[in-house]
Amino acid sequence: MTRIGLLSDTHSTLHPRLFEFFNDCDEIWHAGDIGNIKTADALSAFKPLRAVYGNIDGHDIRICYPQYQAFITEQVKVLMTHIGGYPGKYEREIKPLLEKEKPQLFISGHSHILKVIYDKKYELLHINPGAAGKSGLHKFITFVRFQIDGKSIQELEVFEAERH
Repeated sequence: MTRIGLLSDTHSTLHPRLFEFFNDCDEIWHAGDIGNIKTADALSAFKPLRAVYGNIDGHDIRICYPQYQAFITEQVKVLMTHIGGYPGKYEREIKPLLEKEKPQLFISGHSHILKVIYDKKYELLHINPGAAGKSGLHKFITFVRFQIDGKSIQELEVFEAERH
């Protein structure tokens, strides 16, 4: 069993309760718009970090993290990017990646809207953890944690706090 902490759109800000919420996680995954390398370094010093860059990320982030990541955790194939859309409204360049990679879990950020949707067409679970930072139009800061046990994605929990 692998416990995952998932966040996106930190925009250089880490919520003070993030480390407590992710304390029992084995890995942290960041779906882009990290903001700066200091933020990525703080996360990777805490737990192993898998990340992709987002549209606001500069060269310092882009040389360390790719635009897309496809990997396997336990027995679940994962595809992660920042701007991906969601079931029924995927970005144009994402559809060929979904068809090629055939992930069971597709993760994206960018919208600042927490979404967890099962896509029957591509037979995958889509998770957008919302926005973990203070920048943007969102009213709540959100991030999630879940477990992957073999082929099962389970025990999804959401952290939510009002943005101040």
